[in-house]
Amino acid sequence: MSVAFRRDGDDEHKEPKFELPLPPGPNLVTRRGLAKIEAEVARLEAAVAAEADAEQRTVLKRDLRYWHARFSTATVAPPPPEGEVAFGACVTFRLNGQTRTVALVGSDEADPAAGLIPFTAPLAVAMTGAEAGELVDFGGRTAAIEVLDVRPTAEQAG
Repeated sequence: MSVAFRRDGDDEHKEPKFELPLPPGPNLVTRRGLAKIEAEVARLEAAVAAEADAEQRTVLKRDLRYWHARFSTATVAPPPPEGEVAFGACVTFRLNGQTRTVALVGSDEADPAAGLIPFTAPLAVAMTGAEAGELVDFGGRTAAIEVLDVRPTAEQAG
């Protein structure tokens, strides 16, 4: 029989499991973001210790490696400059006739539905360095964003 039709086992035909990709750029975090990373590491360490299934334990260990890497590279950012859009700032702006408020946070803390966007997101990058009253280009449009208010997030201020 040709080796082309021979199968030694199902394991050789499974999809490879890759490491979770790390977001590009520096790993800036807020104090709340660092606490979230620490909690995720603790949760995953407990889950790995309690997991009896070898395959599921392998998945948990991969996730744990990701969060260990995020913890070891985390840098708590200082408060943003007064009145300037930067990491840790809470920004109220108008875009396409709609007013929104977002906070610029680290990648692991981001939750766009809750108004937390990563500082590396195109919207955040476009507004970085702007102050209240400025118009900012975005999405190929000149003066697409009007920055209305900039202040430190509650946790960055306190």
